[in-house]
Amino acid sequence: MTVVKEHNDINQDHWSQTKEAGTLAGMRFVYFLYRLFGRWIFTLIMYPVALYFVLFRPEQRKASLKYLRAHYHVRPAMWSKKPGYWHVLLHFHHFAEVILDKLLGWLDEIKPSDFVLTFPEKVDKLLNDSRGQLIIGSHFGNLEFCRGFMHRYNHHDKTINILLYDKHAGNFVRMMQSQNDASRMNVFQVDEFDVTTIMMLKEKIDAGEWVFIAGDRIPLSGVNRTVNVNFLGATAPLPIGPYMLAKALACPVKLMFAYRSPKVNQKVLFDVSELCDSLQINRKTRQQDLTGYAQKFADKLEEHCLESPYQFFNFYDFWQPGTEYSQLTGHKQEGVQ
Repeated sequence: MTVVKEHNDINQDHWSQTKEAGTLAGMRFVYFLYRLFGRWIFTLIMYPVALYFVLFRPEQRKASLKYLRAHYHVRPAMWSKKPGYWHVLLHFHHFAEVILDKLLGWLDEIKPSDFVLTFPEKVDKLLNDSRGQLIIGSHFGNLEFCRGFMHRYNHHDKTINILLYDKHAGNFVRMMQSQNDASRMNVFQVDEFDVTTIMMLKEKIDAGEWVFIAGDRIPLSGVNRTVNVNFLGATAPLPIGPYMLAKALACPVKLMFAYRSPKVNQKVLFDVSELCDSLQINRKTRQQDLTGYAQKFADKLEEHCLESPYQFFNFYDFWQPGTEYSQLTGHKQEGVQ
């Protein structure tokens, strides 16, 4: 039986304690170069930026290597050799490319023809559903693609709300706002779900609106509101918040992913799947039910990670805090310092 862990303090390893790298002026300068010369110059400039992270961000470097090697041990056929720091640099470089895409996701450069839908019929069904929806996303790929795509090419007048915590990324938020005010439309900073917040979201759902939430990060309160799931062959804590919220909102729940994929010539792969039409949690089997829903999300996240490993951007100790790589997989933790 899975138990919910008790721990109330946010330690320094928590993802929300990660300091933002780069100044607002630096971000604007790099974006200016992109507008002037195109994507190739941005791609070139981001290699030394990625190298900076490899050299001077040890926690993020360790987290990246830990994840890449977990991927290697689950699907070694995708790798020519065991991932090392060169692969970590590529991982950071992919993240830099996604930062640019987060901006472009709200500008005119992203067209419907840039997207490849894994299941077009599911997208059509979702757009034609008049009910409010809870959409669970992740820090895999680019959630801004989901929001930007739905916001601009949505002919059904769906209102999209997003719940997030980005106080640790103030410069990027200001950069987004300077390029497109709509990028902050219906965006809500949520630390915890209190009664007032849930009532507000329930009104939006009842009005047929959508609510986006990430399902892959430990809540600010720590691991006291998480359940254990299997992810890439090891145990990882995932938040129960999205599923408790889904129960309170009494609405359909979808999983959504969007990311550039080499399988479709670097176009944006857009995937929508149904978690449940109405989330049910039995009081007697609460932990098992929550774990079951979280595991379905983890399975879908793992499915995409296995296909595009460099698109997973949780640069913190994603598995059980404090556990070493050898404890997770049974393999020696070679090269991780």
